[in-house]
Parts: sequence; structure tokens; C-alpha cells
Amino acid sequence: MTDRSEQVCPEPPLAGDDTSAVLGSLERQRWLFAWKCGGLDAAGLRTTLPPSTITLGGLLKHMALVEDYHFARLWFGVEDSGPPWNEVDWEADRDWEWHSAAENSPEELITLWREATDRSRAIVAEALTHGGLEQLGKFTNPDSENPEYRGKAPNLRRILIDLIEEYARHLGHADLIRESVDGLVGEGPPR
Repeated sequence: MTDRSEQVCPEPPLAGDDTSAVLGSLERQRWLFAWKCGGLDAAGLRTTLPPSTITLGGLLKHMALVEDYHFARLWFGVEDSGPPWNEVDWEADRDWEWHSAAENSPEELITLWREATDRSRAIVAEALTHGGLEQLGKFTNPDSENPEYRGKAPNLRRILIDLIEEYARHLGHADLIRESVDGLVGEGPPR
């Protein structure tokens, strides 16, 4: 995923504009996530830290789903996130991505996640050729408990910030699990 000995974690610009700050922050979260999940064999990606059943492999598959789902549903307004997500009976198995990751090789999980992030980057790059972060996605929230959200669509900024929050939340899990696997700690290899 990353060559931990040579790469340096990308930093968002110190005084960048809104777009470069948001995209820079997202890329930093993605890099850290890749670093925490990188270089492990199948056993390492299946390790749990009880009492939790979360694994790094499950996190890879979950974040691939989150990347695809956010843009399919929120940006394009469609329910179909494409394969493998559209092949799952989500009503019967709401946690499919978490436990099914044990059936995938490290290479399959890494590829699934990388391809999802590549699709997301391409969608954002294309969107930014037509405007800024204020552009609205096609999804409208018909029945939100929050009346301020009913019938409203998220803008690109909100979609990207939601992704940043999702990565940040799960990086905490990844930190603890990875440390339990091989003692790897920190925000990147020593400089």
C-alpha cells in the first residue's frame, strides 16, 4: 500500500484555499490509513483487539464501501454503488463488509480500497472542473429527523468532510489494532 520506509505523510497546505485544505486533509487521512493497513499478511489484517471484532481488513473493505457509497448516493443520487456492493443482500447482512473481509487476500482488500479511492478522486476532479465545493449533490434527504435537512442536498464540501470524519474515526481503531499486531505506532515512518 505504501512503502513505509520512503514515503512521507502529505500535509494539507498551511494557508491554502478551502478546496486545497479540504482535499489536503482527506489525502492525509487516506495516507495514514494506508500506512496503518500496509505491509501486513492475511493474519495481520484479520487480527482483532478484543472485545472488538474490527479488523484492519474489515476497515479496508468498509472504507472502500464508504468511498463508493458517498459518491454514488450523495453525489450522483443513485443507490447502486456498483460491484461488489450491489451483489450483497444488505437487508440480510448489514455488516457484510466487516466480516467478509476475512475471505479476501491482502492484495484483494488493498486493490478494492485503492480502486474506490481512485474513483472518488476522479469524481472530485471532474466535479471541480465545473465549480467549487459549494456544488450540490443529487441526493435529497426526504425524511431526515432534522427538519433543516429534509429535502436538501449535501454539497461537495460536506461529502468530503464526511469522508474525512469517517477516516479520522477509523484511524483510531487502526492505530490500536496495528499496534497490537506488530507494535507500529505514530503517524508515519521516522523521518
